[in-house]
Amino acid sequence: MTAPWIGGRMTTPLDLGTFPTPLESAPRLAAALGLDQLWIKRDDLIGLGGGGNKARKLRFIGAEALAAGATTLITVGAPQSNHARATAAAAARLGLACVLVLSGHARTRPTGNLLLDTLAGAEIIWSGDRPAADVAAEEAAIRRNSFLIPLGGSSPTGVRAYAECAAELTQQAEFDRVVVALGSGATMAGLVAGLGAERVLGVDTGAVPDPDATVRALLPSDPGKLLIDQDQVGPGYATVTDPVRAALSLAARTEGLFLDPIYTGRAMAALAATATPGSRVVFLHSGGLPGLFGVDQPVLSA
Repeated sequence: MTAPWIGGRMTTPLDLGTFPTPLESAPRLAAALGLDQLWIKRDDLIGLGGGGNKARKLRFIGAEALAAGATTLITVGAPQSNHARATAAAAARLGLACVLVLSGHARTRPTGNLLLDTLAGAEIIWSGDRPAADVAAEEAAIRRNSFLIPLGGSSPTGVRAYAECAAELTQQAEFDRVVVALGSGATMAGLVAGLGAERVLGVDTGAVPDPDATVRALLPSDPGKLLIDQDQVGPGYATVTDPVRAALSLAARTEGLFLDPIYTGRAMAALAATATPGSRVVFLHSGGLPGLFGVDQPVLSA
């Protein structure tokens, strides 16, 4: 049961995947990291448009949009936005139009998430710099019967989706901590709402200037001290660092587990750097695999 304050419009979530998502033991990776127990919460396996944490949020956000009578979903993001890809897929599933306002400039050959956006039939508007994306999205919304979704689906409704995930986890295993990539904030905020701040480690990806303030703004009361690892950002959000390359290889070569270089790769790099011997950890696999095929930098160590 999720907290009643989360998600202002208490709509029933849509059937956009299989829930609860699996919680899988990862003994070889746990041994490599010195952990007593490691589980992978497989939100990458949600059965909507490539899965991931954004797909879980869209079960709730999509229901909110339908209740509002919208015929178009509009959102913003980077060119390889997992949220944009999931929104395009959700719109297609629901029979709605989709407009994605992406920062940057048009690609001659779409790859990764951008290829999937196009395949799902989304209209893409290129905004140039990031601040212009919000303005362009609002202008697009004026001309349509639309529902405007914030960056990353980070709204009280998105938080509600991850309070639900926290409830799933408590029924699946006993653990000390959840490690999760921290982008636009709602995924971590929902886990904190359901588990308490002391049990959730968010790994900053560089997506927002102040991740602590971003998460707090999504919660209705002071959660106490938030645990945020800011050591994995490197030169910036779109870069691939050597610790992330090592984490991608380690997960793949111990468990056949594929991560992306911007979100889950950073989260795994933080787990490798902070693992406490004997602890029991859940790693939330928030998806993002298509993004692995859209980065402009090598993801394997030389």
